[in-house]
Amino acid sequence: MPALTALSLALLAGVLLDRWLGEPTRWHPLVGFGRAAGALERRLNRGTMRIGRGALAWALVVLPPVALAVWVRQAGGMFAWALDAVLLMFCLGANSLAAHARAVAAPLRTGDLSAARAQLARIVSRDTDTLSAAEVAGATTESVLENGHDAIFGALFWFLIGGGPAALLFRLANTLDAMWGYRTPRFERFGRLAARADDGLGWLPARLTAATYALVGQSARAWRCWRTQAPTWKSPNAGPVMAAGAGALGVSLGGPAPYHGRLEPRPALGEGAPPDADAPEAAIRLVEHSLRVWIGLTLFAGLIALGASHA
Repeated sequence: MPALTALSLALLAGVLLDRWLGEPTRWHPLVGFGRAAGALERRLNRGTMRIGRGALAWALVVLPPVALAVWVRQAGGMFAWALDAVLLMFCLGANSLAAHARAVAAPLRTGDLSAARAQLARIVSRDTDTLSAAEVAGATTESVLENGHDAIFGALFWFLIGGGPAALLFRLANTLDAMWGYRTPRFERFGRLAARADDGLGWLPARLTAATYALVGQSARAWRCWRTQAPTWKSPNAGPVMAAGAGALGVSLGGPAPYHGRLEPRPALGEGAPPDADAPEAAIRLVEHSLRVWIGLTLFAGLIALGASHA
């Protein structure tokens, strides 16, 4: 079987496993990784040479599991595709992304703003206690759009490049960016490599994610918002993804948001009406339609490779 065909089938298997099983409630590898990374950061993030210490910490927690995945995959022979599928399942978060967003949207629809705020606090870093219903809906929609890249399409892109180990590399780097990639006194220097690594690994898949959002949503708005609004966003990868996603949905997102007791200015995203309680579900549908496009194109390429091998 051609390598591309096997990879496309493993991708489909990994996506289906994530959909059927979701995130493990106990012993999730990424939870263990996060704990190990946190312990190492507390040990190394002190004294001088913080940039170098952060780079060492990144290498110590990311490279060994990726190297182990490469070795096991090579030793697996004809069963390498099964390892690829399992690794991809652990790297994906499509099931949990939809579940977390719907947990916010459900009380929002019934007018239970306190419960919606509490659920939102589980998935975003901004202060949620004083958010209005529209702001809760907007924050949830933004989270779905951005995590469409972080938890789904970035992993799929690197999976297609290098199988399960490459998807694992992306997911671990993205997790460390979420933990260390802040411009705060604690992480400004220590987390610099983590932030740069995530920016580099996510640069192309973020733009492919934005293009897919534009393809399956309101295309003209999405392309226009991407072109005009993404450059104003501080994150080089979140900007295109969120601007194109907001445009594809036809909603207005972005704007000032409270973080750590301060109202931080943020550029506007998208065009159209403010988000309502149905906006998170619309964002989930946009991500799901985009995922079907990626799966379809991958399987088509696998079939072409299979046909060429028998020609």
